[in-house]
Amino acid sequence: MRIKRTTASNSLARRRRTRLIAVASGMAAAGALMVPATASAEAPAPHTYTANQLEAAGDAVLDADVAGTAWHIDKKTNRLVVTADSTVSRAELAKIQRAAGGNAGALEIERTKGTFKKYLSGGDAIYAQAGWRCSVGFNVRSGNTYYFVTAGHCTDGAGNWYTNSAKTNLIGPTAGSSFPGNDYGLVRYSNSAIPHPGTVGNVEITGAGNATVGQTVTRRGSTTGTHSGRVTALNATVNYGGGDIVYGMIRTTVCAEPGDSGGPLYSGGTALGLTSGGSGNCSSGGTTFFQPVTEALSAYGVSVY
Repeated sequence: MRIKRTTASNSLARRRRTRLIAVASGMAAAGALMVPATASAEAPAPHTYTANQLEAAGDAVLDADVAGTAWHIDKKTNRLVVTADSTVSRAELAKIQRAAGGNAGALEIERTKGTFKKYLSGGDAIYAQAGWRCSVGFNVRSGNTYYFVTAGHCTDGAGNWYTNSAKTNLIGPTAGSSFPGNDYGLVRYSNSAIPHPGTVGNVEITGAGNATVGQTVTRRGSTTGTHSGRVTALNATVNYGGGDIVYGMIRTTVCAEPGDSGGPLYSGGTALGLTSGGSGNCSSGGTTFFQPVTEALSAYGVSVY
């Protein structure tokens, strides 16, 4: 009898448990259907960072001092975009994020091919007495005195400039240089036998202006000739390493290679910038940065013609 009572009792208990499980399953199923709808309806909006927070994040990246990085504020996404070349390790990226602290969420990390470097090497263009080659940017003048502007990392310690690698045909001396921080320099034409038209190749330069994001632009250099692309950001900071950090750069998709440094960036007949450096090459592409030319013209009191 005890066995029968126990069996009946167990049977009743099993039926009760079955009903409880069924009810619980139904609740779970109902909950599963409702949760996505609720989450979708109440999804949090993307965090908005203030201008001060984005600026603080940029200062933190600068303080982290990781060579091979460049950064700019993307106003559309409300983020500080940090571009890292192939030399930057995961540990260094983590260092940048730690440096940003509470503003780390404002960082958008992206990779680019190659290595950020100042474009400088041998070839046929303008030759520095100190031993390297660069490219003329734009011919400029102040009154009746003629110059050309080029990259500051080219003019830094360059001395005189020549048209040939044997350094027998003098152009003239370096008249001004600003690098790092900026990347522009000035060379004076002291040899009246050297022509200095106000053109880039066959393009007549009629004025200078400021680049805009999305703008189609063209670059010309002594290594790779003429290439085009578009402007992807303004006011970018680039850390080339060794304390060589430049600010306020134009970032583009135009390719460039060593020796193209100092060469002109333009759109139509408007001068826009001077080739500073970047990553990649003209076979695989890359990211290239330019010093805004209007800053150089203002600093030296010269104008294109």
